[in-house]
Amino acid sequence: MGFVSGFVAIIGRPNAGKSTLMNSILQQKIAITTPKAQTTRNNIRGILTEEDAQIIFVDTPGIHKPQHQLGEEMVKEAWSSLSGVDLVYFIVDVSKEFGTGDEYILKQLESKHLPVILVLNKIDLLTKEQLIQYLENFSHKFDFKEIIPISALKEDNIDRLLEVTKTYLTDTIQYYPEGQVCDYPEQFIMAEIIREKILLNTRDEIPHSVAIVIERIVSKKDKTIINAMIMVERDSQKGIIIGKQGAMLKRIGMQARKELETIVGTTVYLELFVRVEKDWRNRRAKLLQLGYIQTEFDDE
Repeated sequence: MGFVSGFVAIIGRPNAGKSTLMNSILQQKIAITTPKAQTTRNNIRGILTEEDAQIIFVDTPGIHKPQHQLGEEMVKEAWSSLSGVDLVYFIVDVSKEFGTGDEYILKQLESKHLPVILVLNKIDLLTKEQLIQYLENFSHKFDFKEIIPISALKEDNIDRLLEVTKTYLTDTIQYYPEGQVCDYPEQFIMAEIIREKILLNTRDEIPHSVAIVIERIVSKKDKTIINAMIMVERDSQKGIIIGKQGAMLKRIGMQARKELETIVGTTVYLELFVRVEKDWRNRRAKLLQLGYIQTEFDDE
């Protein structure tokens, strides 16, 4: 077999391990991961280039029942990832029971007429007998091309998944230059890293009410100055993020700065401030500005 290439969409319910899987495949952190559901908000492309193949993975927001316009846009974004892909990974967390969310995804997949690999994630949490039972329960629900058990976190059976994936790819073009592992601007990952640190450090009411805007980047030879605005919906959330005498904001800034330095390769001076934008998740103009809604022009 010569060189093959193609696009693979990774879909599933929130917290199934989609971003962890992509990071494991690429051996690099491309998508942020936290224990909080709906961490991923945009379709994120990761690129794996090997001697015999180039696979472009599209990591998608978890498919869930939306509670606001941001949620609706995230689900729309996830389904839009299926146009133009060669293969779909439907990833499920085997430590959770098959539910209505999985049922809904399978129903949608039926109408797409795409080859689907069922990726059973977190197999390290089950005994062999439990896994066999899970396989039996799931396999008759859909005409899966393959069923592959993995542990994204422990990188177990990822090689097998990639080998099988290559057999479904038919393009021969190298879409991206060797060495490129993602295709979004640097400031997108900067904002995502800051958001990840907020998600990891704050209580449940904060995560989905926060957005990050990188307002200014000044690059000098030995240092990078980044100004970022943290947007929340309520004054109480602003208080939580700033913390007592600014302690929480300082902790978030310190953790984000460390990781940002590994990306930009210089000392980073990170300046964070918090602004309240009431009900921004339901304001179309604000979602458009933040890049959570694709414009009509983008869809053409």
